[in-house]
Amino acid sequence: MDINLISDTVTVPTPEMLNAMMQAKVGDDVFNADPTALALQDKIAKMFGKEAALYFPSGTMANQTAIKIHTQPSEQMICDKWAHVYNFEGGGAAFNSGISCCLLDGDRGMFTAEQVRDAINSPDNIHIPTTSLVAVENTTNKGGGACWDIEEIKKIKQVCVENNLAFHLDGARLFNALVAKNETPKQYGDLFDTISICLSKGLGAPIGSLLLGTKAHIKKAYRIRKLFGGAMRQVGYLAAAGIYALDNHVERLAEDHKHAKQIGEALGKSPYISNVEPIETNIIIFNVTDVISDDDFVNALKKQQILISSMGGGKLRMVTHLAVTNAMTEEVVTVLKNLNI
Repeated sequence: MDINLISDTVTVPTPEMLNAMMQAKVGDDVFNADPTALALQDKIAKMFGKEAALYFPSGTMANQTAIKIHTQPSEQMICDKWAHVYNFEGGGAAFNSGISCCLLDGDRGMFTAEQVRDAINSPDNIHIPTTSLVAVENTTNKGGGACWDIEEIKKIKQVCVENNLAFHLDGARLFNALVAKNETPKQYGDLFDTISICLSKGLGAPIGSLLLGTKAHIKKAYRIRKLFGGAMRQVGYLAAAGIYALDNHVERLAEDHKHAKQIGEALGKSPYISNVEPIETNIIIFNVTDVISDDDFVNALKKQQILISSMGGGKLRMVTHLAVTNAMTEEVVTVLKNLNI
């Protein structure tokens, strides 16, 4: 059996989650008549102290809906140069909302309030796009699961308030950050206008993300989700998995973080590895030495039934998740210790 460390999106529902899905009460969600979907949306809205929430097929659709809610064509969004909303959502900000992106040169996907302040365009200059939105990603994907300092987020929020900018959080892996930093959903609900939460990564649900905001935001989101083709029918079977995940799979994220650190320590001792980036949550990013290539390392582990991914340029990635057991982690550490390429 392979040990799949390619991503935390490779998880499948646990038997208990499958049972919850099979027992779900469902209706037609397009008519707002699926009781389990409504329960999930209400549950997460209350968790974060937001007025409302809406279930989406994917995190990309949830993020793109938020961008469209907060902007008008020709305007500009400020985000990090490594942001998921810019790099990995198919150019959706330009295609769906007709906006441009001001990319900040942050540290592992995280920027400062001062950088935001310096990047805001003058609303009086008709030659340049109007800045209307700031987007933050926590944890940062390309940044190796790095967690933002909430004090810096508070400073950015103040800049947004002073300049009448919307503030969106791509919280695809936010619960990893909450567990790692011992923070609460409410702290983030107080800071952001909208938040997207992914259920199908560390939380282990098979499909789905949620967008949280005010009632006015979510009213707009219903229409945009329909426009994007994201309205579903008896979605309660999937929403039930989300409810189960929120009830049972949050605190256990600490195990994923522990496993990632154990693997990171083993990588740091390998003669084939030149650098292991700081590990805060469940993502491990590292570089191979000049002696071997990305493919050499990936294939050497594949022969040992360990699957990982290359990011190119000598950089590789491993991601721990709920399907990675203590025994699997020990096996990965043993293989790395004895690896001979």
